[in-house]
Amino acid sequence: MPSAAVNLLGMPQTELEALFDTFGERPFRARQVMRWIYGRSVLDPALMTDLSMDLREKLAATAPMNLPVINTVRKSADGTVKWQLDVGQNQAIEMVYIPEPARGTLCVSSQVGCPLNCSFCATGSQGFNRNLTAAEIIGQVLLARQELGTGDNQSPITNVVFMGMGEPLSNFRPVVQATNLLVDDLGLGLSRRRVTVSTAGLVPQIRRLSKLSNVSLAVSLHAADDELRSQLVPINRIHPIAELMEVCWEYARETNAKSITFEYVLLDGINDSVDHARRLARLLVNRPASANLIPFNPFPGSAYRRSPAAVIDRFRQVLVEKGVMTMTRRPRGDDIEAACGQLAGRIHNRVRKPLGTRRSGLEGSSATL
Repeated sequence: MPSAAVNLLGMPQTELEALFDTFGERPFRARQVMRWIYGRSVLDPALMTDLSMDLREKLAATAPMNLPVINTVRKSADGTVKWQLDVGQNQAIEMVYIPEPARGTLCVSSQVGCPLNCSFCATGSQGFNRNLTAAEIIGQVLLARQELGTGDNQSPITNVVFMGMGEPLSNFRPVVQATNLLVDDLGLGLSRRRVTVSTAGLVPQIRRLSKLSNVSLAVSLHAADDELRSQLVPINRIHPIAELMEVCWEYARETNAKSITFEYVLLDGINDSVDHARRLARLLVNRPASANLIPFNPFPGSAYRRSPAAVIDRFRQVLVEKGVMTMTRRPRGDDIEAACGQLAGRIHNRVRKPLGTRRSGLEGSSATL
């Protein structure tokens, strides 16, 4: 028997099998429980009718399946939904659901706050408290599926993106565990192309991710020269653009990805000129790459402004004319502070992790698998 209670959510199949071994049970029990949790959305062991009564009682006593607790729910005029979730000790994270005609995208958080301090992001300005566990990450998806249930056990969530609070690759092990469960046939069963991890550019972790979790990759670029990008995205001082681009093309080769998405927040008068667009095009043209232009979403205390629509259109046109696949993201949920860069949650006892001098800068938060 386990010596302490352990949340079953987010556990890989191998760890579940080891847990059931401590109960004196056969490995196939892990598959049964995974089908109940992820296939049927059943989290109460008492309802898992193909398990023995003795095993159900053991699970209820020692292996709870706890979802995050909802603090608040806000709904946008455009249908976007934002939940603030209690993660204990007066800390809170946020997750967002964005409905569209052909798909529904859930944006999940990976940390309480963020250690990278990108200058245009509300989350970074809040500071950092801790990493989320795999249970807390996968629990967001299960909770959203429960909240959005259609009544016929069909989930409206078709895509999951790690673009909420935090830098996913600085919480490496739990994020990889969660992504693998999202695409596992015994987990959520999503296509690998419908799960996206977004990173500000942690090069060693991108390389490791290609070996351990074949999901889509998005890179927060925001500038095509090192001087400007280092101002906007401080991790660039450790992993400059040339190094970042090299590992991105490596990732595309290793995972057979059609393209890497490069996110570019357009800031009025900062990174939105025709020359900036031409520099970006030179980085991406004839590569497995697409550009995702994001109008800046303001938040309290920010000195930046959103680029005018005409400037954004001109920037996009330069990229398209140079042969770069480009889309402009339509702001969703900005009336409830749920748009890109606006998530803040509630972070207390903040710890600002210094970037340090080591090459990856965040080794201490990137446990090995």
